[in-house]
Amino acid sequence: METIEKLACFKAYDIRGKLGEELNGDIAYRIGRAYAQFLKPQKVVVGGDVRVTSEALKMALVQGLLDEGCHVVDLGLAGTEEVYFATFYLELDGGIEVTASHNPIDYNGMKLVREGSRPVSGDTGLREIQSLVEENEFGDPLQTRGTYQKISVLDDYIDHLLSYVDLTKWRPAKMVMNSGNGAAGHVVDALEHRLIAMGVPISFVKVHNEPDGGFPNGIPNPLLPENRKDTSDAVIVNKASMGVAWDGDFDRCFLFDETGQFIEGYYIVAMLAKGFLNAHPGSKIIYDPRLTWNTEEEVSRHQGIAVKSKTGHAFIKERMRSEDAIYGGEMSAHHYFRDFAYCDSGMIPWLMVMDLLMQKGASLGEEVAQMMSNFPSSGEINRRVQNADVTIETIFNHFVNEAIAIDHTDGIGLDFEQWRFNLRKSNTEPVIRLNVESRGNADLMKAKTAEILDLIEKGE
Repeated sequence: METIEKLACFKAYDIRGKLGEELNGDIAYRIGRAYAQFLKPQKVVVGGDVRVTSEALKMALVQGLLDEGCHVVDLGLAGTEEVYFATFYLELDGGIEVTASHNPIDYNGMKLVREGSRPVSGDTGLREIQSLVEENEFGDPLQTRGTYQKISVLDDYIDHLLSYVDLTKWRPAKMVMNSGNGAAGHVVDALEHRLIAMGVPISFVKVHNEPDGGFPNGIPNPLLPENRKDTSDAVIVNKASMGVAWDGDFDRCFLFDETGQFIEGYYIVAMLAKGFLNAHPGSKIIYDPRLTWNTEEEVSRHQGIAVKSKTGHAFIKERMRSEDAIYGGEMSAHHYFRDFAYCDSGMIPWLMVMDLLMQKGASLGEEVAQMMSNFPSSGEINRRVQNADVTIETIFNHFVNEAIAIDHTDGIGLDFEQWRFNLRKSNTEPVIRLNVESRGNADLMKAKTAEILDLIEKGE
């Protein structure tokens, strides 16, 4: 009996693998054929990030789609959300972005959606596509192959981005925009040209704006503290009002205040929730269980309904659709919008934040200062462990008798009178992720963070 090849590049939410054995042109071609056979789409949009292998992988994928009779439209260099946008805006049957986002330079991958930009992940088709790719029994291509064309939806996409803000309220400001040599640069340029044409008094200081798949300034991942200095320094040197930095496929943006201070995504979730609730009272807001108290308090204060969801884009999007939520936010800087087909965007958040600041006449630092004081947080801390389940159970047993509330939405969440923590394991690597927050006591938060990390280390 022939042994079926098992592919390591299929993950819980998407496809990511080391170039060569885990992901190559042959596998990309088979993914195209499997996607088409399973979903049976007529028209599919594709795009690729700046990595040097993305174009070749994308074209191999395209050949697989064409051999199954699909009509393919190619955006060329594009971020993930541009594929999302084109899928729902053009009413296509699906979309695929070739990207490895913030993974190492010797990786690449794909993010898949179906009609309406609904995610194709582990429990919504990705496992079935994986099986087809591994079995590799596609047969001959269809006699009538699909068609291929290159298109641009950039102008329509910019129109959509600007529909979230009121530019008539914007006053003069300078912004630092760090694309990290990734895919965001062309959108930054297009927004700059549009704002100038409209007479909006905003100027951009562009950092690492040119796309470069060699990533001469490092893999763009501002979630890592060591990758924030260029943006922070540029804000300080240029006396900018705010800084924005993106990851490689710019589905996440990271904000810096007027002093160059990095602002945790946790506090941006509450800002955006308040913005939506001021305009749409009573709406539902989806949030993840890692850091919660600040979001819950701000949503309640602004007459909204806070709905907790398991972490991860597939879970958030599914919950947003089922609840008809107007906005969803994760502390990891993923922000989801009902009017963006419930998808995540790395461009809409900073535009909305700037819009809210313009309306209030406040700076970003002023706007988040009270939230950061009321609920100081550790940010996410990752630790590599031998057995994540055993470590999490050990930490749970150590604290459970003191807890006043226990949450199992994602990993373990334990609440105490003045502090709380969430500890969960990664879906893709032997890593556990810790988040700690307190009620107005930064020293307590730091002490409890150190205590838990010490227990994790001793347990190893």
